[in-house]
Amino acid sequence: MGWALQRESGLTPGAGGVAGSISGVIVVQKYGGSSVADTDRIKHVAERIAAAKREGHDVVVVVSAMGKTTDQLLRQAQEISDIPPGRELDMLLTSGERISMALLAMAMHELGYTARSLTGSQAGIITDASHGKARIIDITPGRIQEGLAGGHVVIVAGFQGVSRDSKDITTLGRGGSDTTAVALAAALGAQICEIYTDVDGVYTADPRIAPNARRLTRLSHEEMLEMAASGAKVLQVRSVEYARNRGVTIHVRSSFSYSEGTVVDEGTDMEQAMISGVAHDTGEGKLVIRRVPDKPGVAARVFTALADEHVNIDMIVQNVSEDGTTDISCTLPLADGPRATQLLESMLPEIGAEEIVFDTDVAKVSLIGAGMKTHPGVAAAMFTALSDAGVNIEMISTSTIRVSVVIREADVVPAVRAVHEQFGLNQEMPT
Repeated sequence: MGWALQRESGLTPGAGGVAGSISGVIVVQKYGGSSVADTDRIKHVAERIAAAKREGHDVVVVVSAMGKTTDQLLRQAQEISDIPPGRELDMLLTSGERISMALLAMAMHELGYTARSLTGSQAGIITDASHGKARIIDITPGRIQEGLAGGHVVIVAGFQGVSRDSKDITTLGRGGSDTTAVALAAALGAQICEIYTDVDGVYTADPRIAPNARRLTRLSHEEMLEMAASGAKVLQVRSVEYARNRGVTIHVRSSFSYSEGTVVDEGTDMEQAMISGVAHDTGEGKLVIRRVPDKPGVAARVFTALADEHVNIDMIVQNVSEDGTTDISCTLPLADGPRATQLLESMLPEIGAEEIVFDTDVAKVSLIGAGMKTHPGVAAAMFTALSDAGVNIEMISTSTIRVSVVIREADVVPAVRAVHEQFGLNQEMPT
């Protein structure tokens, strides 16, 4: 991904500790919005951190905003402006995490532990200048190291950083606190990055749709990345990419129980289960460019224009040419649909297409498993299960460890259940 972490002297990715006077094993813990939704939950989080300190760990904590604070701030901003200036919106939204970090630091003090709360910029999280979806380009964790060396719990506001160029506060986008935690774990050479949330791990499917879904004890980075990209909401995609690229082990756990959770690591055991899980995503739409001239350069022009507008494209299918024209279909986030449609409609005369259609009533269902690369017939079994359930497939996309299909949104529940049952994912794996 090209994200460089410029580590200070003595920092080594994946090491059990860092240079200098920091002597304990570093553990990074991240607590999501539901985990710090009110003061009682913040006190409970403080108790969990205190337990880690009693075990002899140096603890760095990343916190999200309390509960639905970010959503509330967004609504207030939109009551004032339909399109708030990016700089000011980031200034507003980052206040939520600052509240969480300060309250948690106070709770630690009440338990007899010293704590230091830091904003993203104070923690040395340097980003590009893209407001609302900034990427981390550098981490200089000097103040975090100083806090740990002094015996403090260091609490960092997630989801935010500071632009190297403009010096303005930036946000990392939805789920950005996960990325903050993983990036800090990599920069500090932490032994593990614990992601605490309101679920007790990663499941073979969404338990709300497949009640017999199993919790997975371990996944590879590649499997988790495919599941996150395919709609599983437990971890943010960029955080898993970062963990894979930097060799960071993630432990997904519930902040409301002491369940073992799910470990996400390099996954060197290639004799693992053939299929890990079924993910679904109802947050994408299907964009169709009808009757495009079937000639070189047209697809390049279309997708270059979309890339220039930072529209994230997922699946792409081009139909067989008829009478010198073809249809190009792709999926993209629903939020990007209006912008992409408007852009391509303005290009119709240039590319010679007939019309642009954006379909919002679709969903993506994906089957993921590192073992499927050596097992033939996986796609056939999946398609048979969908056929038997009366589910029509509109688009297909594959990788070495994933098969994804686009279907009607109304068919998501029967599709997930049928595929989940077809591959026996409700059954406990032999140990």
